[in-house]
Amino acid sequence: MCLPCLRLLKFKMTNNTILVTGGAGYIGSHTVVALAEAGYRPVIIDDFSNSQQSVLDGLKQILGYEVPCVVHDCNDPATLLDLFQRENVRGVIHFAAFKAVGESMAEPLKYYRNNLGSLITLLEVMLETGVTDLIFSSSCTVYGEPDSLPVVETMPVKPAASVYGNTKQVGEEILRDMAAAGKPVKIISLRYFNPIGAHPSALIGELPLGVPNNLVPYITQTAAGIREQLSVFGDDYPTPDGSCIRDYIHVMDLAEAHVAALQALGQPGPGSHYDVFNIGTGLGHSVLELVRTFENLSGRRLNYRIGPRRAGDITAVYADATKAWEQLGWSAKRSLREALEDAWRWQQQLEKK
Repeated sequence: MCLPCLRLLKFKMTNNTILVTGGAGYIGSHTVVALAEAGYRPVIIDDFSNSQQSVLDGLKQILGYEVPCVVHDCNDPATLLDLFQRENVRGVIHFAAFKAVGESMAEPLKYYRNNLGSLITLLEVMLETGVTDLIFSSSCTVYGEPDSLPVVETMPVKPAASVYGNTKQVGEEILRDMAAAGKPVKIISLRYFNPIGAHPSALIGELPLGVPNNLVPYITQTAAGIREQLSVFGDDYPTPDGSCIRDYIHVMDLAEAHVAALQALGQPGPGSHYDVFNIGTGLGHSVLELVRTFENLSGRRLNYRIGPRRAGDITAVYADATKAWEQLGWSAKRSLREALEDAWRWQQQLEKK
């Protein structure tokens, strides 16, 4: 029997199905790969508002089989209930959300209805079906401009700079309140720092619709000639080279953190549980450092200009991920250069399609 067939048979014989909402998105698709490699059976639900169907083809080529996918959003309780029962879902990783910061400021109700409404609907279906384990996609933006560095989980959550950011904060509050009320849930919120890179196969990666909002796809598209010029927002910050500092983590390291968190929830413990973890490298790199590193590895000079500071940008933020190592057994393994190499390989592969 072929390897993919044996893997599918093993999935059917065990209750190892994990529902990945937004599983065709950037982080979601890489987490699907990490789940499958760890022996889980991922099932995707995605409405493809922020992703493309071609991602499913990439997943099939990497894994050797077609990942089940329901094309729908997560605000429909009947669809979710049917999916939970039909697929015998054991746990959930919840990525599905609108994520454009600018749009969230112009359309706040759209973001609150979708991002918080879908989370509430998901929790209601979990309670109805007896599914307890949930990993929530949160963000380091909850810390705002940190009082000190590196950022630890005990630091205060500050007012969000955007409606999108506030949906992450309120989402965490909803989950915390569920556990505090004694509901039968075991939940971990992962506060991501800045995911970059792609799967080393170059079969899946970051696939922005339209003009990229994130730095690395803008860098790779500028190098490829798709974008005329890269803007670096500010060179007068109190940092070594004047540009902002962030914690850039390889997306596969981030994906593997979800597996570690899921495995932790599967251990014997209290019936109701909620915790948060920083997921970052613990290292800060500046925007200009990213530019120079990319130029060095690609052999291409980037056409970039220094522009004015961008509203809402903080000077520096990077993680203390000690808690994730001590309690989840997880730490980032891949370097900044490796992440940029994988992102560039992904961009070059896109140009061949």
